[in-house]
Amino acid sequence: MPEQPAPRRRPWHDWQLRRSRREREEASPQPDGGGDSRTEGGGAVVGKRPENLLKKRAYRGMSLEEAQAAEAAHRRRMRMLLALFMTQFFGMLSNTIIGNVMPVIVAEIGGTQGQYAWVMTSGILANTITTPIAGKFADLLNKKYVYTFGIGIFMLGSMLCGIAWSPESLIAFRVLQGIGMGVQVTLSQVIMATVVPPRERGRYNGYMGAIFAVATVSGPLVGGLIVDIPFLGWRWTYWIVIPFMAIALFTVQRRLVMTRDLGRKVSVDYLGAMLISTSATVLLLWMSMVGRQFEWISWQSGAMLGAVAVLMVAFGFVEAAALEPLIPLDILLGRTTILAIAANIGLGTAMFGSNVYLGQYFQYGLGYSPAVAGLLGLPMIFGIVAASTLTGQWITRHGRWKRYVVAGMILLTVSFGLAWFVGAETPVIVMLFLLLLGGLGLGAANMNVILAVQNSVGLANMGAATSAVMFFRNLFGAVGIQLMGLVYGLSVEGAVTKRLGPVAAEELASASSSLNIDALGGSTEEAVRAAYADAIGPTFGLIGVMCALGLVAVLAMPATRLRDTVDTAGPGE
Repeated sequence: MPEQPAPRRRPWHDWQLRRSRREREEASPQPDGGGDSRTEGGGAVVGKRPENLLKKRAYRGMSLEEAQAAEAAHRRRMRMLLALFMTQFFGMLSNTIIGNVMPVIVAEIGGTQGQYAWVMTSGILANTITTPIAGKFADLLNKKYVYTFGIGIFMLGSMLCGIAWSPESLIAFRVLQGIGMGVQVTLSQVIMATVVPPRERGRYNGYMGAIFAVATVSGPLVGGLIVDIPFLGWRWTYWIVIPFMAIALFTVQRRLVMTRDLGRKVSVDYLGAMLISTSATVLLLWMSMVGRQFEWISWQSGAMLGAVAVLMVAFGFVEAAALEPLIPLDILLGRTTILAIAANIGLGTAMFGSNVYLGQYFQYGLGYSPAVAGLLGLPMIFGIVAASTLTGQWITRHGRWKRYVVAGMILLTVSFGLAWFVGAETPVIVMLFLLLLGGLGLGAANMNVILAVQNSVGLANMGAATSAVMFFRNLFGAVGIQLMGLVYGLSVEGAVTKRLGPVAAEELASASSSLNIDALGGSTEEAVRAAYADAIGPTFGLIGVMCALGLVAVLAMPATRLRDTVDTAGPGE
């Protein structure tokens, strides 16, 4: 008997063939008595009891066939969007995880108070600057390639941050990490907007909003826990995200299929990118230096603010003449977009600023450890998750977004406005309740403002519109952090001066950022802790004022109905 040839090995990409065959089978009707017992007409996976599908909140009012088709589409999208959710979470987590461990980092590698602040700010600044550039590349190039590039840069930056040997090297590596984070966070929003119609996007925006907010608020808790584990240490606050990003990168290569319009000429507005990057850098430098290295009214302030104004005017002229502007002016000046940007004055400050100074309130003011301080932030996390998930489902069902954004801004204004009266004598349960209200407001408003902008533009400008809103949200968040730092610092200094006198206040102000309040002892420790606790009132009150301005902007936004198609003809509303 002749020897049979060895069977040919299946190619490495055979998973693509199997996936295509499986998707065709799911999309075709099954004969009676055959096929998967989990499928009904149309191939939608519905479980053992199809009638249970109609009980889901997102499918109420649908027929069984419509619900089955919607569930099958939802599962296919979730398989593709899983990597986006992972990168969104760990990208944002890396920006907040170091909040509670910075004193440990400074103690090990040294650094001044200014360097301490710039380790925090440099990543946010790089993220902010990268956002509109990434959005434009997303409109011009294959989104999958741009997304993959961002993940790779982020992983490289995270690895280098973990081996930093000095404050200068850590700041430089944080910039690299922030560039990668800006690309991947922006592309996550753009890709989801590309594959999901606005009417359905509310559901997925709920997931994305919860992930974004939980990562932002839970970062200090995770960082505190990592530092408390003896065999890990602060370097693992950067390294811990790398294996998860590698898994996400593998998932992107397998699941995500994106193309670009090969007929479009690729033209990037590099001059516009340089102008807007420089203006943002100068503005944040001014915010980090004013009141510390020079006075508010001084020639330095005038020169820096004048430079920001000149750069922004030049940016406007360049964008008007550019073939492919970084932020198209017809989109930027659209009613929905400009009002959404104004709303982010409050949203950006609440999202980023509350996380930074809440830790100081719990640790320095009330004396809790970093890990416990992180746990006390859980009410805000619960509120964000609950509100973003529920509003996402309601928006998908009714196609209306404005009522939920308005309600969210009202909750934010009320919660942070009432926090103005929080002080050293306020029971901690009161702050936890206000954090819950603030979390509900953030969950209802944060991502749905972006959804409203995406609904107002066509697919060709989706990346630019999305990145424009995210750019100003991050910028307002960075500026808000600096403003809150000024208010917090002045409040602490005034309270310490009142209790201990100007000499003691000056000595404490010149101390390092890793000041051990426990070592002060006696009445000095009590006075300093009371000063830090009392300072949270006016600091959070500032957020309340900004959220009130955002509420006015949201009320003026047109109450549009979400469309059922991915693309639209108009440039913006």
